[in-house]
Amino acid sequence: MRRVSLNARAIQDAQASAEIYVVLLEIIHPDLATPIRLSTDPTERIQADPLVYGTRSSWRGADPVQEPFLWVVASAILPSDMEDAPASGTIALEILDPEMARLVRSYTTRATIHMAVVLASSPDLIEGEWTDLQILSADIDTGEILLNFSREEVENELFPTGRMTRGRFPGLHI
Repeated sequence: MRRVSLNARAIQDAQASAEIYVVLLEIIHPDLATPIRLSTDPTERIQADPLVYGTRSSWRGADPVQEPFLWVVASAILPSDMEDAPASGTIALEILDPEMARLVRSYTTRATIHMAVVLASSPDLIEGEWTDLQILSADIDTGEILLNFSREEVENELFPTGRMTRGRFPGLHI
């Protein structure tokens, strides 16, 4: 069972609420000097020239003053619920700056993405968190970047992890 704060529960149960959920994204790659921190809500104005909005949160050790999560127009493409389809998801990021596409095209190895859901009024209280997801592909269209991500496949785990010998599994050799 997932733990949800009382504020989030009140929002879900209310007929209408001014409170909104915010998704925080952190993208990590070995070639990046600092992680890319993105937010789905323009919670506050970060700077005036150029005009930048974002969310200040201390999630994953970020300094809210120096390392805000920058606002980006994003949407989620829900994964299919078919049995044969892999467990994956897709996030569509609107290309607001040509530098976004250049950055995506500059890497050939996989990056790691971490996601969290918070409330706009309490960005340090994590309502849901998914970490260590791998970005499988980044498809660039005329106006958006589609980031396909997934967890490590269960099929890749070693099984069994050792030899079933009498010393390790005495109950098997009766």
